[in-house]
This record gives sequence, structure tokens and C-alpha cells, in this order.
Amino acid sequence: MTLLYDAVIQPFVEFAFMQRALSGAVMLSISACPVGVFLTLRRMSLTGDAMAHAILPGAAAGFLLYGLEIVPMTIGGLIAGIIVALGAGVVARLTVQKEDASMAAFYLISLSLGVLMVSLRGSSVDLMHVLFGTVLALNNDALILIGMVCVLTLAALVIFWRALVAECMDPLFLRSVSRLGSPVHFVFLGLVVTNLVAGFQALGTLLAVGLMILPATAARFWTQQVSIMCMMAIAIGLFSSIGGLLLSYHLSLPSGPSIMLSAGVFYLVSVVASPRGLLLSRLPRSAHRAA
Repeated sequence: MTLLYDAVIQPFVEFAFMQRALSGAVMLSISACPVGVFLTLRRMSLTGDAMAHAILPGAAAGFLLYGLEIVPMTIGGLIAGIIVALGAGVVARLTVQKEDASMAAFYLISLSLGVLMVSLRGSSVDLMHVLFGTVLALNNDALILIGMVCVLTLAALVIFWRALVAECMDPLFLRSVSRLGSPVHFVFLGLVVTNLVAGFQALGTLLAVGLMILPATAARFWTQQVSIMCMMAIAIGLFSSIGGLLLSYHLSLPSGPSIMLSAGVFYLVSVVASPRGLLLSRLPRSAHRAA
């Protein structure tokens, strides 16, 4: 019992930086994981990854002007994300190019531009901070921002839940029976961008999408009900965050990648051992029912 306390509980009790990291990770899990579920149901997981890279130039512009300050980098990231989303949409609608291709082109340009902008003024340490985040160095301002995004996301999900679910299942039907189709789509894209910006504070631009996508894709192997899928994704995100922070603390590993690898373990277990995974889905129906 003492060993368990020392390994799991003591780091969060004794060290304020671990408490802040846990608070930020918990709020990000509650906020970003349900958004990730809708991303996967819409088959837009790679779009989320592209948007995570797209915020980099704006964050880099804030860094060039004000250094590692949260508010300028956040505002810059939001502006850059919106510009890339709108730009990719305009290209897809006014040219022969599909939206996935235009999004890929925009995010590659954004990623390259952002890395160059950070390199102009900052050191390799600053570049690593922007790309991979520092969840163990979250301050009160960052926690307030993450908390505001969490509250905003939960409120939007409650208000637009039925429309979001309907658009995932049959967007053409929703647009035919309601005027909410297009507004809900833009509300959802706004939630994706704001959660990526909030995740950027802790996990950096390259890993912010990981906490959004990995728990959601793991949860999808266990259930087909969207509400249960969202709750399972949040639970996986919470356990991944706790496990990753403990690995980072005890083994002196980078915190962001540790959290992502913990989520990756949950994903691999789900792929193999879940009811819809590799093993049980290939059993004969009689054996599957008996199990």
C-alpha cells in the first residue's frame, strides 16, 4: 500500500507543478476527447491533425512579438487556424481540388512557415517548447485558458448535441430537414480549433491533436453509442494523462510524448482485445456470444 502511494499519489500531493499538469490534462481530456469522437465519426481525423499544424504560424507570430506569452500565442493560433480552415474551404469549393488535398497543402505550408518563424528568433529549446509543449510547466494563466475552453466546449456540446450526432450520421438529411446543418458544421470546426489551441499550451502543436484523436479512436472499438463513446474517450484520456505524467515523473521522460504513448497503449489494447477488435470480431458467432 505504501509503495502504491509513493508511486501514484505522492507526486501529485507533494509537487505543485504535477498538480497543475494534472489539472490541465484532466480539463483537456474532458474537453477535447468528445470533440475527437465527432472527428472520428465524421472521418475527419486527419483534418484535425492538419488543423493542429495550421495554428503554428500564428503561435510563432505571437512568440516573435511577445516571447513565450500565453495570450498573444493563443490569439495568433486562433487566427491562423481560422485562416487555414477558411482558405482550404474556399479552394475546395471554387476549384477542382478536394478539401482533403487543399487542407494538406495549407497545413504543410503553415508548418514550414511556423518552424521558420520560431527559428528566426528563438533557440532550439523554444522550438521544442512550441512543437511539443511543456505540460509540467503550465501556469495559472494557461490553466484558466484551458478551463474556459473546457466550459465553452461542454456548453456547445449540450446545446448542439442532437444536431452534431445527426450531422455525423447523415449530414444531407439534417440539411434537408433543418437549417442547422451549415451553422453546426462551423460551430464544430470552431470547437476543434479552440481545443487544439488549448491543447497547444500543454502538448505543443504536434501533439495537441493526439489527446483528441487517440482516446476517441480507442473508444470506438468498444461501443457504437455516441454518448457512451464520448464518456469512454474521456476516461481513456484521463487514465492516459495520469499514466503519462507518472511515467514522465519517475523515468524523467518528456511529459507530452509520455501521455501520447500511454494513450497509444489503450488504443493498441482496444484494437486487439475489444469486442470489435482483431480477436473477438473474428471468432465464430456462437463462440463470440458465449464470450
